[in-house]
Amino acid sequence: MNSSKHTELANHAWSVADLLRGDYKQSDYGKVILPFTVLRRLECVLEPTREKVAETAALYESQEIDGDYFLRKASGHSFYNKSALTLKMIAADPQNAAKNLQVYVGSFSENATEVLDKYEFAQQIKKLDSANLLYQVIGKFTDLDLRPEVVSNHNMGYIFEELIRRFAEQSNETAGEHFTPREVIRLMVNLLIAPDGDALSLPGVVRTVMDPACGTGGMLSAAEEHIKALNPDATVEVYGQELNPESWAICRSDLMIKGQDPENIAFGNSFSDDGHARERFDYLLANPPFGVEWKKVKEDVEYEHTNLGDSGRFGAGLPRINDGSLLFLQHMISKMKPVDAKGGGGSRIAIVFNGSPLFTGAAGSGESEIRRWILENDWLEAIVALPDQLFYNTGISTYFWILTNRKDAQHKGKVVLLDARDQWVKMRKSLGDKRKELGDGSGGRPNHIGDITRLYGEAVAAAADAEHPLHGKVKVFENSAFGYQRITVERPLKLRFEVTEETLAALEASKVIQKLPNAPALVDAFRAMEGPRSWATKSEAWVALEDAAVAAGTTWPTGAPFNKALREAVGVRDPGGEVQMVKGQKEPDSELRDYENVPLGEDVEEYLKREVHPHVPDTWIDHTKTKVGYEIPVTRYFYVYKPPRPLTEIDAELRALEVEIQGLLGEVTE
Repeated sequence: MNSSKHTELANHAWSVADLLRGDYKQSDYGKVILPFTVLRRLECVLEPTREKVAETAALYESQEIDGDYFLRKASGHSFYNKSALTLKMIAADPQNAAKNLQVYVGSFSENATEVLDKYEFAQQIKKLDSANLLYQVIGKFTDLDLRPEVVSNHNMGYIFEELIRRFAEQSNETAGEHFTPREVIRLMVNLLIAPDGDALSLPGVVRTVMDPACGTGGMLSAAEEHIKALNPDATVEVYGQELNPESWAICRSDLMIKGQDPENIAFGNSFSDDGHARERFDYLLANPPFGVEWKKVKEDVEYEHTNLGDSGRFGAGLPRINDGSLLFLQHMISKMKPVDAKGGGGSRIAIVFNGSPLFTGAAGSGESEIRRWILENDWLEAIVALPDQLFYNTGISTYFWILTNRKDAQHKGKVVLLDARDQWVKMRKSLGDKRKELGDGSGGRPNHIGDITRLYGEAVAAAADAEHPLHGKVKVFENSAFGYQRITVERPLKLRFEVTEETLAALEASKVIQKLPNAPALVDAFRAMEGPRSWATKSEAWVALEDAAVAAGTTWPTGAPFNKALREAVGVRDPGGEVQMVKGQKEPDSELRDYENVPLGEDVEEYLKREVHPHVPDTWIDHTKTKVGYEIPVTRYFYVYKPPRPLTEIDAELRALEVEIQGLLGEVTE
């Protein structure tokens, strides 16, 4: 079947929109067209065995036995329908169309009715019936020939994906959440699977693919197509999980239509209700929602982190509550296949992130600890910086993270950074925030997808060869290059001591002083002091203050709390003041405390002598507070300084504009 036939059948299904116009919003057309397309396809697939299933159903109903296994066997598929009704029969009886259609849908096996329920199909039946459109819509779909001998499972997948694409375009407000641009998926799948091309071409190869945030299943379909293109005889099993009911229904429908097992698509939240617990996969890929909080599953995630640790999925750390991106990545890493002693097995992962997971979180934070865990285990193969404005619901810059636990020799201990931010063409018509797309070489456009894929394959060589035409677009770093030591640089607390109205007010406000029985007398004694009321050292100040208290006839309190409160009140920070000591050690000044990030592996004391002491010689490092952190500042590595234009050039341009404006004004006044 050629592409024009796909389009023709998709156009026929979408032509139902003409009937819906006025009663449905444009963005809701898919809520009718998609489930009816599924329903029609299921009917066409089951037609050859319909009578056999009806006979089997009657046999087991009379014996009051659950005949599910035998009904599936009779239908020859993983689903069946026990009803004698057909869509054509239902359309021919407009008065009873709604009642008969509900009976017909209810006669499907549970896995099929579950999909239609998630489409809220019963509500659509009611709405169409009240608008007197139901029998007309059914009639339209009975004219659609979707028999397997006419439309194969593979081709049916193309048709259904075309309908999904149109639905996504009609509802831009949710498209980005549940639909990833096709060309982005193609590039992502290329980078995920291309290194395994030779292994995938072997006869009898079987591969499993999983997407924990599968949406409508576009990534799973693309991965399957890519593997099948390399080896038509390969067996590809796809798995996924989706939280949104409608997207889950679309994805599950897609699998049913293609002949895949719909049970492989789990419904629910991947964090709190893992639908594929303890399963492992060859390939994992995802485009999780950007910057979405995980507050709803906080209790489950924190319980697993605290109680299961490294035995669970989230042992490395927890990101901040307002962005669960790195939870998805940890979840996917937990599903990698182990590598055997001969280097076989293992998995590859591709995930789309915004910039936040690259650098958010200081040393010791959850995000930094997750990055540290990934890099120290040598799982991160590459990060690819993509153009902005590629997605439907956001114009921000995005990145592919490619991970694997079976790196080849040239990638071991290294991470590739690839800059593809300039690989785009402008779209003729924007779709939401999507104004750019990756060219695929068709229609006279550049083949960005092919170029990026080739550069990825030769990245290590290109980075090492200064003569390579794309040398500046690739950089290769050791894993440790992204690590740093966050050191705490201390300076001594230096004070002079004085009695002023300001320091006396601070003394009166101190809760420790207020608790003293002679607090008012003590403050009055200090206030009445004559002679010098400022001292260079603490010992001089304390002697003078004690003498003033005794002279006034009041007692001098003792104890550490009093001494601390008195120093906080009458001590004034002064760069030339006395250095304060605690147990023979210099006391650090918290107000002058600073932090420095020192590259991992560098001697921090040498760094302090070289970078800090020439400017502030009395500093030292508090080694008890040193933390190790990891960040991957991709854009910093590819930054190229562009000097500002010369003032003469800017001035000449302004003068030219002035002349042009004067000329235009002259034309208006003539």
